Amino acid sequence: MYILKLGGGAGITQEAFSNFAADLATLEGQFVVVHGANAEFSRLSEALGQPPRMITNEKGRVSRYTDRETMETMLMAYCGKVNKLLVATMQHAGVNAVGLSGIDGHLATGKRKPVIRGTEEGKTKVLRDDHAGSLKAIDTALVTLLTGAGYLPVLTPPALDLDEGTPINVDGDRLSLELALALGAEGLIFFADTPGLLRDRDDESSLIEEIDASDPDKAMEAAQGRMKVKVETAVKAVEQGIGRVIFADGRTSRPVSDALAGRGTVVRNVHHS
Repeated sequence: MYILKLGGGAGITQEAFSNFAADLATLEGQFVVVHGANAEFSRLSEALGQPPRMITNEKGRVSRYTDRETMETMLMAYCGKVNKLLVATMQHAGVNAVGLSGIDGHLATGKRKPVIRGTEEGKTKVLRDDHAGSLKAIDTALVTLLTGAGYLPVLTPPALDLDEGTPINVDGDRLSLELALALGAEGLIFFADTPGLLRDRDDESSLIEEIDASDPDKAMEAAQGRMKVKVETAVKAVEQGIGRVIFADGRTSRPVSDALAGRGTVVRNVHHS
């Protein structure tokens, strides 16, 4: 089984959805898709008069402040528009997809962190009523039921805080990793609107073709900015038993086939293979 994380960047268009679905329809084996919707989330937030508020924590990581209204907008973008468009595209291509969120079947549960501390536009802030949080558990029962019956699950954040009964904004890459580990997946592929991990994010020819997960320090040297979190996630996945992790281009005509053929950035234990 492969977990396929389809990013939510602006470059992942309806055409990309169509190519992704058509390619999946030609492939044997089991897949679970996790998708983002960040660009649509931001677009919808702006349209509703809720411009995104980005907070930088003490580790330099940037996250979106998600109050109750923003969470409702997230549900519209992720679970509503993008999830259903992707499922419709899959069905049209002959893939029997089922759209789900982490909330369904308590698939992904976690803990809300109501207070967020950090800097916003250079000013120190303490913001309350945040609806983001951390993943605590993955329940694979529903996914296993669906894949066993021949369906392809198409999942998206948010997760659920069971104690409060509230949806929580969780990182889609982290959700993909935890799902891959819980299902004992053979591989994990992250698709984005770049050819893979780049040495220079403004230069698509600067592709890093391979990262050695057995040398984490050197692996982190290859990453810049928000990519550091992605490389950390990839190295952790390999360390915990996922055979290979690939950062691949979600814009090609056969994105899944290309990634399975090793195109993109492959993260694996070079010295242990």
